[in-house]
Amino acid sequence: MLSATSLIAGASDATAAEDASRWDGDARNAARLIAGSSPAGADAAAPLRAGIEVRLKAGWHTYWRYPGDAGVPPRFDFAGSQNVKSVDVMWPAPQPIREQGLIAIGYTSDVIWPLAVVPLDRGKPVTLRLKLDYAVCEKLCVPAQGKAELALAGGASSRAGALAEAQARLPKKVALGEGAPLAVTAVKVKNEAGAARPRVIVDVAAPKGTAVTLFAEGPTADWALPVPAAIEGAPAGSQRFAFDLDGAPPGAECRGTLVTLTAVAGKEAIEVTTPLD
Repeated sequence: MLSATSLIAGASDATAAEDASRWDGDARNAARLIAGSSPAGADAAAPLRAGIEVRLKAGWHTYWRYPGDAGVPPRFDFAGSQNVKSVDVMWPAPQPIREQGLIAIGYTSDVIWPLAVVPLDRGKPVTLRLKLDYAVCEKLCVPAQGKAELALAGGASSRAGALAEAQARLPKKVALGEGAPLAVTAVKVKNEAGAARPRVIVDVAAPKGTAVTLFAEGPTADWALPVPAAIEGAPAGSQRFAFDLDGAPPGAECRGTLVTLTAVAGKEAIEVTTPLD
C-alpha cells in the first residue's frame, strides 16, 4: 500500500537519480516519466528510450488503449516537450477485468508504457513533458491526471531493467498464421441464420495446456467490439474464440474491415491485423 509520505520520499530519490521525474498523484495512484538506457553500440539515429510509469494501490486498475465494455483509455499529451519530433507510446499486453457484469480491458497492477522518443535535433538537449489523463477503478471509477517532466540524456538509467520488462510484455506484431508457438491461424466471418450481426470465429494455436486470452479492436476508435469468448470446436492444438460484430459505427461496411487481434498466453503475446473477408 502506497502512502503519501512514501510517494514524496520516492519523488525526492527519483529526482536525485535524474532518470525519473517526481511522482504526481496520491496514495491511490501516481504517475511519472522514467528514462531508459541506450544499449552499447546503438545506432546514433535510434529513438531515445523512456517510459510512463503508473503505480496503483492494491485492488485498483486502469485501462488499455481499448478499454472493452467499460472505462476510458489513457490519453497522453506531449505537446509541451522541448526538441521532440515524435513520441511513440507502446502498450504492454493487457488482461480482462470483470466490472459489474461487464468485461473491461486493462491492468490490475503497476504498469509501464514504453516510449520511443525521436528528437528534432540530436545535437541538442531533449526534455519530455507529459500531461496524462487516465481513469482508475476499484468499485467505482474516478478520473486521474498526472504531469511530469524529464530531461533525456540517453545515458545509463536505474530504471532500464523495469523498462526492459515492460518492453518484453509488448505483443509481437505478426501476420495471420505466423508467430508459432502462439499464432492466430484462422479468422472467419459467419452469417448465422436468425442472427442480427455477423459472427467472427478466430482460431489461435498455443502450447498445450496454456490458457489464451483474445482481444479484438476495430480499425478506428469509434468501433467498440466485444471481448471474444472461448467456444468449442477448435482444431487440435488450437483454441477457438467468437465475437459478434456489435459496436460497429452506423453504416460501417464489415467486409474488408481491418481488425486487430491481440492474443495473450502467459508471458507471450502477439498482435495480428487482418481484413474480415
